[in-house]
Amino acid sequence: MAHNLTQPDALIPPDLIGLTQTVTPEQFERLCRKHRDLRLELTSTGELIVMPPAGSQTGMRNSDLNRQLGIWTINDGSGVCFDSSTGFTLPNNACRSPDASWVRREKWDSLREWQQKGFAPICPDFVAELRSESDSLASLQTKMLEYIANGAWLGWLIDPLKRRIYVYRPDKELVILESPVIVSGDPLLRGFELKTDRLW
Repeated sequence: MAHNLTQPDALIPPDLIGLTQTVTPEQFERLCRKHRDLRLELTSTGELIVMPPAGSQTGMRNSDLNRQLGIWTINDGSGVCFDSSTGFTLPNNACRSPDASWVRREKWDSLREWQQKGFAPICPDFVAELRSESDSLASLQTKMLEYIANGAWLGWLIDPLKRRIYVYRPDKELVILESPVIVSGDPLLRGFELKTDRLW
């Protein structure tokens, strides 16, 4: 569940309460180093989004998603994959942490080492977001559109609550899959088929 700093609650560490609505990239990096147990994101307008650790069921689903993507990535060799703890600085200056993501090898290798160590200044080619019970579907849909607008070629919004997967591609109409058993990543993720039995 994401928390806007204009509506703090007990889940937000005391030193994050009362911050101004906008945070600079430098402040954001310092906060991320200090609060490693939280997932923090930064919007394109500098708004800090605070996300507490995932619940156990969501964590289990996310682990399976990343396991499947990771095995395919190793076997395929054409790119690198990342888990939900990874932040990327998008072209619009937002810093986002998709639940799972993948970047083409040549794109990743074009970055300098210091860029790879930080919040890499790229948008992943593939992103997946896994909805939890506390997530607003509308906010996740907006985030998926942001990924596509910033360079992602494929995005999956996985909604276990309704057993749906929303498939996003640039210049293509949104595709909604109802209770799919397998979802293909072709043509971007050649041969990758996500099995959904552990995601529901």
